Amino acid sequence: MDNQITKPEILIQRIVLLALAILLAVPLGFFGVQLVQASDPYVKSVLSLTGNPVQGHAIFQINCAGCHGLEADGRVGPSLQAVSKHKSRYGLIRQVISGETPPMPKFQPSAQEMADLLNYLESL
Repeated sequence: MDNQITKPEILIQRIVLLALAILLAVPLGFFGVQLVQASDPYVKSVLSLTGNPVQGHAIFQINCAGCHGLEADGRVGPSLQAVSKHKSRYGLIRQVISGETPPMPKFQPSAQEMADLLNYLESL
């Protein structure tokens, strides 16, 4: 009996199918993550608002400057200059509200305050 698994043609077909499956899974996974992130009611609310960077700067001064510096250039916490180039809008919102990065505290601004803060952070 011929073992078809060891035939080179069958092996190449299986490798190609596996590579194709992986190539399809990556964008679908990324899309799925984006869909879940966008379905969060708080995030949807924040992203639907227009933030005011002047208000965002004031919010930053009150809540964040103690660690991140008066102009977000770093002190105890890291510099946030150009942070929006390293983190997505969702990532920035999550970072602020989650408290998952000690010693950064959990911060629960209103949707408008978060939109203002996000706009300020994106202006850095």
